[in-house]
Amino acid sequence: MKRAVTDFLRAAGLDVGEPNLKDTPRRVTEAWTTEFLSGYGQTAAQALSDRFPVSKKSERELVVVTDLHFRSMCPHHLMPYSGTAHLAYVPGREVVGFGRLSALIDVFAHRLVLQEELARQVALALQDELGTQGAACLIRAEQTCFRLRGEEQHEAVTYSEAYEGVLKEKALRAELWQRIDRSRKS
Repeated sequence: MKRAVTDFLRAAGLDVGEPNLKDTPRRVTEAWTTEFLSGYGQTAAQALSDRFPVSKKSERELVVVTDLHFRSMCPHHLMPYSGTAHLAYVPGREVVGFGRLSALIDVFAHRLVLQEELARQVALALQDELGTQGAACLIRAEQTCFRLRGEEQHEAVTYSEAYEGVLKEKALRAELWQRIDRSRKS
């Protein structure tokens, strides 16, 4: 990867011996391998490994965590996007600590992934790994490629939603959106 970054800089007509570029290939390689692409070395099962049994009284009760910050890379232009994710699920037999939900987002966000697919992958992983009755992932993001190139929509914000199981039901979706709206007003 360092060699490829060096070749890229040279192909752009830059002097790789210049002091500000001297360590750039190493820094870029480190950032990409330890941060931007670290999700490829993790699984959803690992992120959701600390589980707890659900009491019978909690069946069909909605668990919602809002405003989980994330960052990712668009596979089309290799440019960053970032934002917040809202996760919800209706527990099956197990729940996880809230920090594990943030870790789950990072598993998929730290890959080259479209925002729409990120929402879909997180919702599916919640359903599949936890055996939930329903799961949802709603994402609000700012896409660098949309803001800085092409149409240059500097204020554009993008939204993606994915629903599984009982959260596809309109009543539960409406309840989820009400909770998210309430969290923003508090």
